[in-house]
Amino acid sequence: MTRRERLMRTLRGETVDRPPVCFYEINGLDEHPDDSDPFNIYSDPSWRPLIELARDHTDRIVMRGAAFHGVQPDPVEALSESETFIKNGSRHILHTIRANERVLSSRARHDPGVNTVWAEEHLLKHEDDLRAFLSLSPPDFSGMPDLFGILEAERALGDTGIVMIDTPDPLCLAASLFDMGTYGMIAMTQPALFRELLDFFFPMLLSRTQAVAAALPGRLWRIYGPEYAAPPHLPPGLFREFVTPYVTPMIKAIQQHGGYGRVHSHGRLRDILDAIAEMGADGLDPIEPPPQGDVELGWVRARYGRDMVLFGNLEISDIEALPTDRFREKVKRALDAGTRGPGRGFVLMPSACPYGRNLPALTVHNYEAIVECVAAL
Repeated sequence: MTRRERLMRTLRGETVDRPPVCFYEINGLDEHPDDSDPFNIYSDPSWRPLIELARDHTDRIVMRGAAFHGVQPDPVEALSESETFIKNGSRHILHTIRANERVLSSRARHDPGVNTVWAEEHLLKHEDDLRAFLSLSPPDFSGMPDLFGILEAERALGDTGIVMIDTPDPLCLAASLFDMGTYGMIAMTQPALFRELLDFFFPMLLSRTQAVAAALPGRLWRIYGPEYAAPPHLPPGLFREFVTPYVTPMIKAIQQHGGYGRVHSHGRLRDILDAIAEMGADGLDPIEPPPQGDVELGWVRARYGRDMVLFGNLEISDIEALPTDRFREKVKRALDAGTRGPGRGFVLMPSACPYGRNLPALTVHNYEAIVECVAAL
């Protein structure tokens, strides 16, 4: 059974020779150890063994965004004037939007030693900024889908894996415009106003999802953002107000063309699992174990695993910190819980990946233990 066949059979709920194992963002295709760009952490020699392990021994799921030809894929960037520059070795990204009489601005920083971007200033600071933003006309999201990046990745993967089309939901775009304190205050005290922001983003995201799903049927998708409406960010009662009306049509558009909609939600799941199931999700990730999450994988499989493929259950902090013997036991427990009893399928996967330039040997050994435990089944 090829790695691609194993993944597709798992998505369809069919029998496989073993559970697929994926390293999430680390796939052996997107990391370029020979690229000397100072912001490419994977050029450090410590990363090469993990990159090769992912390339040669995992069921590769490579994430790609979708866009329209000639249209900026991020609607906020499409409305912005942008500037990027290097200062003190770090890359700084500035965005400015003029809305009525207001100037809305955001700042982010990317340091060369880490593979992440730090938000130093959020675009919307208070309610007046939000109202100004809502006075803008949404960018035009129409035309022919740009499929090149997805098809090229599929060609490069061959039978070693699949591409997963990646998209935010309206809540992700909306919440990320604020710092978390301001987001929570406005979402909880003025839900009707906050819904206007979700409604601002929704038509463009749905139209893109519909167009790409029709052009590329039968693919796996990841929809990220629902966790912003779960504890501890918001009371779980707001999930059906801020997520369900928007993500449900996105999932249905994907499924209409034979695709699979996977919901991404970190952290606490217990109070929102019914709502996720009601949306008709085909998959769920990363199902973090306690204490990062609040449910055990076996409990989720017993109650929701007949309809959803479950992805994950390995915590990145364990991969980075636990002695390999102890970590190996966690891998075995996850494999047992994810496959015990009836269920649509399970993909063993970490919740995230390391983001520092120097990858400790312990981390590499623990990734090797993941592959070894799956191979021993």
